[in-house]
Amino acid sequence: MKTALGALAIAVATLAVGAAPAASTPRECQGLMVCVPVKGPWVVVPTAQSVPRRQVEYQLSCPRGYVVGGLDAELSNRAIDVSFLGKVGSPVNPGITTSRAAVFVATYVGASARAATFRPHVGCIPGSGGGRAPTADNAFRPGQPLVRRVLTARIRPATANRFGKSCARRERLIGGSHALGFYTPKPPSGALTATVSGTQALRRDGVKVSVSSDDALFGVRAVVQVQALCSRAP
Repeated sequence: MKTALGALAIAVATLAVGAAPAASTPRECQGLMVCVPVKGPWVVVPTAQSVPRRQVEYQLSCPRGYVVGGLDAELSNRAIDVSFLGKVGSPVNPGITTSRAAVFVATYVGASARAATFRPHVGCIPGSGGGRAPTADNAFRPGQPLVRRVLTARIRPATANRFGKSCARRERLIGGSHALGFYTPKPPSGALTATVSGTQALRRDGVKVSVSSDDALFGVRAVVQVQALCSRAP
């Protein structure tokens, strides 16, 4: 389920168009008594004007024993729309709507940016479980028939990089995606993001991504995240 970040009661930041500029202080831990902040890289958002607009997904995880209790993001451009994937359940709450990891979904909805990036943030709180109300007869509670198998790896400069992620045994590949990110203090320039490009292919044995880069990447920590969407359903 794709959930607007404002829908999570304990998450106080809204990540839609018109959010605060990248220079503002992230608020992923605001209102949380115990919170461990975790931030990701600057994730490249496609800016092609095709319709439908291409999206990018990036998963950010909490330390073991923690669940996501708050979310926020920094944007290099106000015309980036950001949401996250939340689970169905009541009440909307950490441990029910969220788990240890959050998947951010970003789309550039403007008309002129050469480069667009966002940096995801999660506020992590000690883990706790939650229940769901019973469903009607002959119906099923929402479960997790779809799982994400994620690989995040560093991109080597001036090298042909190849990465892959497969489903686990007895799972079937349903789809896949990849994202490129830069661990820089400020949003990376269009010239820097243009030095890295990736192509993706879906195979029976998983998602394969080829990433190319040039010498400009030396001294910069850049990563690729590969996600395999896998079905557990019989």
